[in-house]
Amino acid sequence: MVQVSVSINGRAYRMACEDGQEEHLLALSRRFDAMIEQLKESFGEIGDQRLTVMAGIMAMDLLAEADGKVKALNEEISALRDARSAVMEKSEGDQEALAERIDKASEQLEKLSKVLLES
Repeated sequence: MVQVSVSINGRAYRMACEDGQEEHLLALSRRFDAMIEQLKESFGEIGDQRLTVMAGIMAMDLLAEADGKVKALNEEISALRDARSAVMEKSEGDQEALAERIDKASEQLEKLSKVLLES
């Protein structure tokens, strides 16, 4: 574990993260700090704890929205896969029907050929 110092609302916090995740953690902390700054601009100084809770709720709202989009995209992917499977099955069915028609046509040609040869 690596120790990283992040700044949220003007205060430094020491946090631990996996090796190689330092920049990611710093980026997340900057994004969270920007949410708090946005709230301060909208509501003024309403207390650190309230700002932090409100920023946390905003982050959860963004996460819920993203989860909804992911769910919708997964449903769309599933529908597309089902549609592809249906097309493939139809295509196979069409091929079988075509093969049957070719077989019938070939039988008729054989019969016609026999009739012509006998005449």
